[in-house]
Amino acid sequence: MEGDMTEIRYIEESYVPLFISGNDQRVEEMVRQDILSGMTASEVVNQHLIATMEVVGRKFQCAEIFVPEMLIAARTMSVILEKLKDQIVTKDGDSRGSICIGTVRGDLHDIGKNLVITMLEGHGFQVTDLGISVSSEKLVMAVKDQKPDILAMSALLTTTMGEMKSVLNALQTEGLRTRVKVIIGGAPVTRAYADQIGADGYAMDAPGAVVLCKEIMSATGK
Repeated sequence: MEGDMTEIRYIEESYVPLFISGNDQRVEEMVRQDILSGMTASEVVNQHLIATMEVVGRKFQCAEIFVPEMLIAARTMSVILEKLKDQIVTKDGDSRGSICIGTVRGDLHDIGKNLVITMLEGHGFQVTDLGISVSSEKLVMAVKDQKPDILAMSALLTTTMGEMKSVLNALQTEGLRTRVKVIIGGAPVTRAYADQIGADGYAMDAPGAVVLCKEIMSATGK
């Protein structure tokens, strides 16, 4: 227990402030030091970087930090993961799960989507970004061709939320609905709306999306 507390203090006092301030260079130096101390790149990612983003996520949900700091931290995570990607080896070469994600047709917002992608990748998920203003046809095709575990959709406009229902209807028509878990999110989206249209889950922010995807994968036994 004492060792765990020491590790938590190390993360909160060293990595977290650097992530929030976007000091990529210093984070990279610390990662190098951790590797030189005997940790593998994968261990650093799992034990230090992911743990850091979890702390950042909690701070965001508790309103200790806000969207700008979250975006800066997510960008830092993305930069460091890119530098480490050739050294990271997941268990048995597998990811935690596969996800296709896109902003629905008519909606050009992508900041929230990109933040979710960064955090999901940081937690070991394989994520395919389908982009913005994605048609129901393209989303259905992605499910058919890529066979993801989860399809994630976002909408930042109340006028585009209806597209989420259209996608669910199209998946049902194509006989694909039972093959994929569908989750939704975005500023105007609510849990009640997710229930109303028959989605499998809802997350109000990026940290919540990570938790939701972990829960879904755990429930499916993967």
